[in-house]
Amino acid sequence: MVFRHSYALTGAFVWLLMLLTACSENPQSGETGDPAVRDAVIYPAKNIITMASPGETAEALVVAKGRILDLGRLEDLMQRYPGVLVDSSFVDKVIVPGFIDPHMHVLLGGLLYSQAFAPPWPMATPAGMMPGFPTRESFIARLNEIVAQSPDDGSPIVVYGYHNLIQGDLDRHHLDAVTTTRPLVVWHYSAHDFYFNSAGLEAIGVTPELSQQYHGIDLDAEGNLSGRIYEDAALFVFQALQSTFFDPVKLGRGIKAYFDILRAAGVTTTADLGYGVLGRSNEDRTISAFWSLENSGFRLYLVPEFRAMAREFGEGAPQAVLDLVSGKLPAPAPVLPRVKFFADAAFYSQTMRLSAPGYLHGQSSGSEGLWVIAQGQIASTMQPYLEAGLGAHIHSNGDAAQSASLEALASLRSAGFTSDFVIEHGGLFSPAHISRTTELGAMVSVASHYVYYLSGQYAKALGPERAGWITPTGALSRNGTVVALHSDAPLAPPQPLRAAGAHITRLTREGTVYRPEQALTHYDALEAITLDSARVLGLQGEMGSIEKGKRADLTILYANPLETPGNQWADIRIWGVLLDGEKKPL
Repeated sequence: MVFRHSYALTGAFVWLLMLLTACSENPQSGETGDPAVRDAVIYPAKNIITMASPGETAEALVVAKGRILDLGRLEDLMQRYPGVLVDSSFVDKVIVPGFIDPHMHVLLGGLLYSQAFAPPWPMATPAGMMPGFPTRESFIARLNEIVAQSPDDGSPIVVYGYHNLIQGDLDRHHLDAVTTTRPLVVWHYSAHDFYFNSAGLEAIGVTPELSQQYHGIDLDAEGNLSGRIYEDAALFVFQALQSTFFDPVKLGRGIKAYFDILRAAGVTTTADLGYGVLGRSNEDRTISAFWSLENSGFRLYLVPEFRAMAREFGEGAPQAVLDLVSGKLPAPAPVLPRVKFFADAAFYSQTMRLSAPGYLHGQSSGSEGLWVIAQGQIASTMQPYLEAGLGAHIHSNGDAAQSASLEALASLRSAGFTSDFVIEHGGLFSPAHISRTTELGAMVSVASHYVYYLSGQYAKALGPERAGWITPTGALSRNGTVVALHSDAPLAPPQPLRAAGAHITRLTREGTVYRPEQALTHYDALEAITLDSARVLGLQGEMGSIEKGKRADLTILYANPLETPGNQWADIRIWGVLLDGEKKPL
C-alpha cells in the first residue's frame, strides 16, 4: 500500500533508524531467509514522489536486484521484510524517478564540447553556466580572443554557438575582418549551419559549382560564395574537416565534459535520437570508447535515423533496424524499436518549414524554410518501417511541417497503424494542431529551451500570430497529450530540472514571461522529465515512475520540486542517483 501523504521523519524516529543501521557508512545487506529478497535494501526518505499518480508518495522503498520490490510506510516494510538492511542515506532527502532526457546526441555533443564557445546566451559546462555573448560587439570580441589564443599551427579554428538573430549577420567578409591567415569556421548554435572566412573556404575546397550538387552552399547576389554552408551541405563540411572534428584527444575531452554535465544533472537515462547521422561506424567507435552503463552512470539508448539506415542498407533498412534491436547486428548501446524521421529543418537556424508568407526577418527572410522529406511523402517514407512494427519519431518544427506530419499520421492511422508516433521538438503548434495531435494519439517530445532562448527574438521573423505558437506545452498537456521535455543536447543544457522549471515559469532570457497560459503545473513539469519521457521512448514499463517491478533508477534531491517555485528548480541540489539500485553520488 502506498500512502498519499508526505511523511516527515521525526527526530526520534531518525535516531531509531540510525541505531538499526548501526550508523555504518558502508552497511552490508541484512540476512533474510527469503532468497527473493536476499541483499535487498530499504531506503527511507523525507519524501518519495512516485509519479504513479498525482499526490502519491511513500515513506520508504525496497530495492532488490536492481528493481523496486516494494514501497509504502517504513514501519510496514520493516515488518514485511524482517532482517533486511535499512539504509538511512536518504532520510533527509527527496527521491524521485530517475530523470530522463529522451533526445540528445552523443557524437554531436562531443564534437561541440571540444570546440571553443561563443554562444549568445549562457551555456552549460561542467564548471557551471558559461556567460553568453549577447551583442554583436561582444561576439566579435570573443572571436578575436579565440583566434589570438589558438595555437599558431595553421589548423582550422572552429568556434561554436553563433546565432544570427542575436549576434547579427555573418558572412566571409565579416570573418575575414577577424583573420585572413587562419581558416576560421563558425558553427551556428543549431549545429545545422557553418560560416567560413575566405581562408576556410579555400581550405575545404568548396566552389560555387558545388551548389548544384548540395543544397546549402549559399551564394551572394553575384553568384560568389557567401561563406554560409548549411543543411545537406553540412555533410561536405564534416568530410572536408574530418581530421579537425574527429581528433580523438579533443573529442574525448568534449565527450567527457558532456557526460559530466549529464551526471551532475541527475540524469539516469537518455536516448540518442539520430543514430547513424554522422556515420554509424564513427558513432559506434565513439560510443564504445566513451560510454558504458557501469562507468558512465546513466543508461543510453539509440534510435536509428531513417536516411542513415537507407544509405547503408537500402530497401533492407527496416530489417536492419530490427536486427540492431535484437542484437543480430552489433551496436554500442541498446537500440530501441523506433526510427527517427525529419519533416523539416531547424528551429534555431530559421530553416524550419513555415506556411506562407514564410520568414519575415532574419537570414531566411523571404523563404518558407526547408523540407527534409518532400511534402506529401512523409507517410510513404515511413510506411516500410511501420509495417515492420517500428515506432516513429519525427523532427517537426514549423507550422507547415506540423500540418504535414499530422496529415501523414492521419493517413497512417486510417491504414491501421497503431504504434507510437512522437513529434520531436514541435517548434510551432497552432490551436488546430494541438487539437489534432490529441485526436490522432501523437505524443510530443518538446525541445525544452525554444521559449527561453528565442521566443522574444522570433517575433519579427514569424509575425505576431505565429510568434504566439512556440511550444504551447500547457495547452497540449491540458488537452491530454503526452508531453515530454528534452534538451536536444548539446543545443540546450541537458539539465531536466532547469528545463522543467522553464516551462513552469515561461520566462524568457530577456526576463519577460511568454504566453503564461501555456505554463505546465509543477506535477506535469516533473512528469515531463520522468514518466512522460519514458512514454515517448516506449520505456514506461521499465522506468519513469516508482512502482513495484520497475528499475531502481532514481534521482536523489535535497528539496521537493513540487514544493519549490519553478524559478528555483534549476538550483535544486542533486545528491546523485541510484542506477540499478547502486548508489552513485556526485
